[in-house]
Amino acid sequence: MKKNYDKFKEEIVSEVRKDFLQRREERKPLELQWRLNMNFYNGNQYAEISPVGDIEQYGKQYYWQEREVYNHIAAIVETRLSKLNRLKCGVSVRPFSGDDSDVQTAKLSTQIIKALCEENNLATLLNTASTWSEVTGTCFFKTVWSPDKGRTVGVDKNKKRVKEGDVEISVVPPYELFPDCLTTDKLEDCQSIIHAKAYHVDEVKNLWGADVKGEDVNVFSLDNAQIGGGLGYNATLPNMIDSVAHDMCIVIERYTKPTGEKPDGELVIVAGDQLLYYGDLPYINETNDVRGYPFTKTICLDKIGCFYGTSIIERLIPLQRAYNAVKNRKHEFMNRLAMGVLTVEDGSIDTDNLEDEGLSPGKVLVYRQGSTPPRLLEVGRVPVDFQYEEERILSEFTTMSGVSELSKYSDVYNNMSGKAIGLLVEQDETRLNIATTSLRNAVKRICEQMLRLYKQFCSGKRMKRFSEDNGEVELAYFTASDLRSDDLVFDNENELTDTLENRRNMVLELVRMGIFNGENGEVSARNKVKILELLGFGNWESARDTDETHRKKALKENLDAGKAKLAVAEYDEHDLHIEEHIKALLESKDDKAKTALDEHIKQHRLAKLMNGGMQAYEEQNEKEQR
Repeated sequence: MKKNYDKFKEEIVSEVRKDFLQRREERKPLELQWRLNMNFYNGNQYAEISPVGDIEQYGKQYYWQEREVYNHIAAIVETRLSKLNRLKCGVSVRPFSGDDSDVQTAKLSTQIIKALCEENNLATLLNTASTWSEVTGTCFFKTVWSPDKGRTVGVDKNKKRVKEGDVEISVVPPYELFPDCLTTDKLEDCQSIIHAKAYHVDEVKNLWGADVKGEDVNVFSLDNAQIGGGLGYNATLPNMIDSVAHDMCIVIERYTKPTGEKPDGELVIVAGDQLLYYGDLPYINETNDVRGYPFTKTICLDKIGCFYGTSIIERLIPLQRAYNAVKNRKHEFMNRLAMGVLTVEDGSIDTDNLEDEGLSPGKVLVYRQGSTPPRLLEVGRVPVDFQYEEERILSEFTTMSGVSELSKYSDVYNNMSGKAIGLLVEQDETRLNIATTSLRNAVKRICEQMLRLYKQFCSGKRMKRFSEDNGEVELAYFTASDLRSDDLVFDNENELTDTLENRRNMVLELVRMGIFNGENGEVSARNKVKILELLGFGNWESARDTDETHRKKALKENLDAGKAKLAVAEYDEHDLHIEEHIKALLESKDDKAKTALDEHIKQHRLAKLMNGGMQAYEEQNEKEQR
């Protein structure tokens, strides 16, 4: 029996490694383009893909040749990244129904999502993924359940801490993910996905408890190469090269989607010649409780008929080469103007001395009697075509990238109106719509997967700490059954089109129109707080929304109805409480809760009537005293 199992493991390991090597070979042309993009972004712009399938550097044709780099690609990518980093991508959970309990559960789920995003530092992960996506065209997120996260709940027999587990999000560069078919557009349509990552053998031992033999693994690293410079000097440029890491091994995770034969899919993890895991897909993270891939894709630009996206750098590489060539040829011409070009009769002077020292000021030039003295050759002026071509290429940079001078150089023309500048900014943001939409959809899918992982792995009561909009910190206890809905919607529109400045102007215009005024023509305290929030100032210390606090108190009483005795406080805003209690009474299906709420509403009405009578009595008494 053990022999058969060992043979089965060997076959599985061999088949997975063979599958991985085949996919890596098929994807090699794409990897070369990614490496070329990274070289151009980092400043090594004298690299090219050779016919033998590698990245090579082409050197100077002449010792005096100018080979400086004028990196506009980096400026364009950094401008695009700064705009993408403005995305907040806040999402909320839509209630399963209109019942008050479902509404409260949706609010709880929304707070859990926000807490998980902060714990995993999702904003930083989005920035990292955007950089990979802009340079290579594609990046992935991996959302898994980590048993080593969360609070400590006990100690095992080996005196190792046992934790309750929590969601973990990581960024997966495109180099690590291999689809079964490169022509499949969507990640969900792939029949299988391989995630291959290099680990140190000690890390494999800690994670999987397996002793794997270390090997040399090729990794990417930066190196400086003297491939730039000009006449009389050299310049080093950063160069992406292959380097070797020792005592490493490649851990191959192959995920296979559910099929008729395997309704729960399949996950195989292989490291070296060992099988680390073989079983079903671990995560129920798709709709209708279906197991799926833990990955989410985001792209820079669509590439039709390809699993991976394309980078804006691929379009800019020809322009960048042309711009470098124009600038360098222009400087070579200026060198000739500044240093001069001598014509010398053969044998008239010591040419070796002239080559070494040149025509320095005050130099005594001795030439042979009767010969023609050396003279400077007329080289003319720098042709104006160089300037025209330089300006033409710069305008093409704007056309191809969609990033104008206004965004890239903060250059505002004096004769432009505010409306024209606004239209120009709006056009810039429109060119980023593909990248922003992909990133927002990725965030939405990540949040869906986080909620589904909590539904699957949360056993017993869990506690989460989160902060309210007013800055208060609250603790929430919940179970997996409380997370009934994973229908997510975005809190706001795209931040690139719906900017804070636009929102402020719209709110101020509504204030001028009196939209926020009450029946008495004045803005209520509650609306003042809301206006401050819309303007981006949040809740100031002196602007506490007491009405909202009363409403929260009433909602908590609705949940406690039928379970604990409800009391009416003297400071309660009775109208707000009565409104919330009546809504809960109409929606509730629990007879015990209905009876408790009915009695509680009567107490509020009685307290309101007594307060009104006391107030009328005091007013009448004051009049009589006058």
